[in-house]
Amino acid sequence: MDQIDGIVIHVTSEPRYFCVATAAAEAAAVACDLGPAAASQIKLAVTEALANVMNHGYKGRTDRPIRITLAPARDHDRAGLSIVIEDECTGVDLARIQGRPLDDVRPGGLGVHIIRKTMDLVEYRKRSNGEGISLRMVKYAKVG
Repeated sequence: MDQIDGIVIHVTSEPRYFCVATAAAEAAAVACDLGPAAASQIKLAVTEALANVMNHGYKGRTDRPIRITLAPARDHDRAGLSIVIEDECTGVDLARIQGRPLDDVRPGGLGVHIIRKTMDLVEYRKRSNGEGISLRMVKYAKVG
């Protein structure tokens, strides 16, 4: 079993359960001394990421697995929070994970932009087992 220093949450792709993961992420941000503004940004990014998994990766299916790992992060002298969201989506081309052009004004399609704008580090990768995608997001505490 993997060694985890943090919290692991397993949910299905049913949106009514996403609030558990977003509340945990927000609480973990506060526990990591990131402050209320960063905690709100993290909650928004996790909400958008989970919605993207359900809507795009799972094509609206609400019975598929999602694993969320929340753990302290450190980069040199900066501390923060790492959030890893893993799914079992198939056939997703990582190069195509991007928001639509910002000048295309209409509802939806801004999740990836929001995630990249609110988080300090955003990495999409194929999972090591070859099934699904792993999204790693990190938010660091502001220095000074």
